[in-house]
Amino acid sequence: MNWRVGLLVAMAFTGGVVVLLAIVTRPIAAPPHEIFVNGHVLTMDASDTIAEAVSVRDGRIEAIGRSEALLEAADEQTLVVDLRGRTLMPGFVDAHGHFPGSGQTVFSADLNSPPIGDITSMPQLLERLQGFARARPDGWIVGHGYDDTLIAEKRHPTRDDLDQVSMERPVAVIHVSGHLAVANSAALAALGIDESTPDPEGGVIVRDLQSADGRRPNGVLEETAARAVWDHALDLGAIDALRMTTQAAEEYLQVGVTTASAGGMPTPVAKLLGFLSRLNQFPQRVALFPLFEEIGDDLFAGSVMLEDFAGGRVSVPRVKIIADGSIQGYTGYLTEPYYVPYKGDAEYRGYPSVARDELFRQVAGLYERRIPVAIHCNGDASIDDGLDAIEAAMLAHPWPEARPLIIHAQMTRKDQIDRMAQMGVTPSFFSAHTYYWGDRHAAIFMGPERAANMSPARWALDAGVRFSSHMDTPVTPMLPLQAVWSQTERKSTGGVVIGPSQRIEREAALRAVTIDAAWQVFMHDEIGSIEPGKRADLVVLSDDPLTAPDLRDIKVDRTLIDGATVYKRL
Repeated sequence: MNWRVGLLVAMAFTGGVVVLLAIVTRPIAAPPHEIFVNGHVLTMDASDTIAEAVSVRDGRIEAIGRSEALLEAADEQTLVVDLRGRTLMPGFVDAHGHFPGSGQTVFSADLNSPPIGDITSMPQLLERLQGFARARPDGWIVGHGYDDTLIAEKRHPTRDDLDQVSMERPVAVIHVSGHLAVANSAALAALGIDESTPDPEGGVIVRDLQSADGRRPNGVLEETAARAVWDHALDLGAIDALRMTTQAAEEYLQVGVTTASAGGMPTPVAKLLGFLSRLNQFPQRVALFPLFEEIGDDLFAGSVMLEDFAGGRVSVPRVKIIADGSIQGYTGYLTEPYYVPYKGDAEYRGYPSVARDELFRQVAGLYERRIPVAIHCNGDASIDDGLDAIEAAMLAHPWPEARPLIIHAQMTRKDQIDRMAQMGVTPSFFSAHTYYWGDRHAAIFMGPERAANMSPARWALDAGVRFSSHMDTPVTPMLPLQAVWSQTERKSTGGVVIGPSQRIEREAALRAVTIDAAWQVFMHDEIGSIEPGKRADLVVLSDDPLTAPDLRDIKVDRTLIDGATVYKRL
């Protein structure tokens, strides 16, 4: 998903700075010494060691072992926590998402369908937008999360539909994938899009073929054509930006996420996150991936540095390139056509968001400057292009420590997994696709054979390819244990197992949201496992994720960052 918050940092230093500084809080202090005893400690170390007690001193792991032994080091300053058999493990690391995007409900109407939301028809969608417009009488009317395949009409809204919400105010809705948007007539006019506007490279302005000349935009904008919507529709003031960030942070803490991902963040948001982190407005670590299309050439020219976006607990381990779109949006780039033809075109395979030669240039330039790359590739044709570009860059600028990342890697073929193993490429699978879209992938997008091997974690595990798992929040809710469950069960919302041969064991799936995710963002020496010397980013769970009947029923009882309790249920 890509989205933009049009808040320039300058705004934070002008009208918003007074408000921000007024509410600055000091970080929550960790006890000097804390010992967790009588628990089930999943360390996630190289041997998957299981212990019963952990000693934390000054925010770092001091020792692991038996309760009696660690208690011998206790003194009058020691805080002893009796876990009462509960599970203690490393805090969850969000391998790829769009923090703080889950907080967008503060300024955008929620148009998700079940199982995420409640929108089931076009009239209901329009009514939700009308209610939102009444609550926010000025500015753009924005909605997010609609899914054309889950509403009764089985289609996207059009400009004419959205004109029913308002003819005077711009109205825009973002597809659940984040790769498409729909704009009403006022929004299209504000964006300067009309019959004469050509399709941008890597995007499509969908036309009303029944119009007089067949050129009238019907409101649907795909990929790069939609980015102008994000520029304008998601403009925020300082207060909304702060509310969005703090809401997202609270949601993440409640599910045990101690390191969030801000993947593909537009430049204003990227700088805002570093600024807010320095002001202690959210406790999480954040791995930020700025968008190449916005800063890439400036990086190459030396006028921008990745360090410009860091601050507080925000680090910048990679730059993100978006090479294709979304399978469920029919914009993912495939080698074979979609199962159900798109708009009746039996040969339609989607398309790249970046031309192949340009992708090669971008990846080579990053390798030359020793800047790690993350490439968004959903379709297998896009993955071919991504791997080819990485291979060419490796030959031109050898860099064994590059650890190139393929984001989503949804339709990866077996031969591509084997190639990743040979090249040292690491994928991050959007594994919850099997739950949220598995039925429709089998019936509509990919067909049963290709759908069975989507997000192929078993192939990767067997090939020795290190991988992570993510939720792509806010595309789906931030639920790390849902990601684990999806890799182990691969069940759809309809209860069908999508590719049982791609299931993996719980231990491996848990590593994909802890130590392996930390490794992908070059933070594995500090977080991701419980080992002496590492930071005490921890989570206390109500049940053992190795044995619980249903992983999704497990509750997070406590979340700690640097040894400080930042969330506590019990």
